[in-house]
Amino acid sequence: MKSISELQKIREKVLSEVNLRQDRQDGIRIVVGMATCGIAAGARPVMQEFISEISKRNLLNVKVIQTGCIGMCRLEPIVEVYVPGQEKVTYVKMTPDKVARIVSEHIVNGKVVDEYTVGAQS
Repeated sequence: MKSISELQKIREKVLSEVNLRQDRQDGIRIVVGMATCGIAAGARPVMQEFISEISKRNLLNVKVIQTGCIGMCRLEPIVEVYVPGQEKVTYVKMTPDKVARIVSEHIVNGKVVDEYTVGAQS
């Protein structure tokens, strides 16, 4: 960088990229909490089962990603589902056995599996 204007251009470019990511409407995101508490509670097999189920069903508009601590360690493993234009849904105390139902009912058919959500477990 040789000038303040170059720094400003870099800043504007990065901010526009961040805004694009925040405003995305390009598909469903399944976010698995993979901090130490999540991993210890079994988040890795849950994430692998989501990846497997999404792949098996050939759901191209769904991304499975990981994040750090979601903040409710006693309810781990935690999975958050983001569907464009809808409220986030937080599933808690997840197991690989619950994944197929969530994918079938929530991801494919749009019906939240209420008994697995944070509201049912609190």
